[in-house]
Amino acid sequence: QVQVAESGGGLVQPGGSLRLSCAASGEVSSIHGMGWYRQAPGKQRELVAGITSDGSMTNYADSVKGRFIISTDSAKNTVTLQMNSLKSEDTGVYVCSAAPRIGAPYWGKGTLVTVSS
Repeated sequence: QVQVAESGGGLVQPGGSLRLSCAASGEVSSIHGMGWYRQAPGKQRELVAGITSDGSMTNYADSVKGRFIISTDSAKNTVTLQMNSLKSEDTGVYVCSAAPRIGAPYWGKGTLVTVSS
């Protein structure tokens, strides 16, 4: 089993920055990659950014490319999402996911990000 916990959400003005952190614990050796998903009001959950456990590969949603950066500290089993130039459409619940090599992913409870003036 793997436990996933997010932190760092909050209220920020448009154009501002925010950093989200995700910590994995438990059987972390089984994790192949981790990612951040966003659940906006009235919309389906979408992948915002993902990274392999060794940090060698990343992928981003087109809507956040050039603004968000995902990184990992494998020694601490943490993944960070640096969000810059935030827009109102970035508002939503950000959920961290840890994907094992085999089986279903593990999910955190999410952290709310609100971009508003």
